[in-house]
Amino acid sequence: MMRDRRLLLVEDDVQDERLTLRALARIHVANAIDVAHDGAEALDYLFCRGTHAGRDPAALPAVVLLDLKLPRLSGLEVLEQIRAEPRTRHLPVVILTSSDDQNDLLNSYDLGVNSYVRKPLEAGEFTRAVADLGLYWLVLNEPPPR
Repeated sequence: MMRDRRLLLVEDDVQDERLTLRALARIHVANAIDVAHDGAEALDYLFCRGTHAGRDPAALPAVVLLDLKLPRLSGLEVLEQIRAEPRTRHLPVVILTSSDDQNDLLNSYDLGVNSYVRKPLEAGEFTRAVADLGLYWLVLNEPPPR
């Protein structure tokens, strides 16, 4: 059952994407991990449109790891649309960002983010932070009923 819980990573930085995937692999996460490289692609994935039109709408990820600084649509715009749609309103969303802007932090919580994590600058710390997030959200967290 835990393996059926997918994770959606929304990240435009190739290096951060690699570090995140490597950190999850290091803790032996067997869950499927889908990656969207910008805000519009993330919404297409979640709302099963565009190149993701054939995706099962009932197959929501267990958690979305969402960067804030994204092309096309920002992470805050993505979060706002996730919370506006009844089907995704309760979907756990974790902001994973390098931003230390207090407005980003406040706006994220105002829009209903479940957690806000600053990306550590050192690769080892980044790996540990992502590994902890993966364990918590994919194994320990009790998701809302679908």
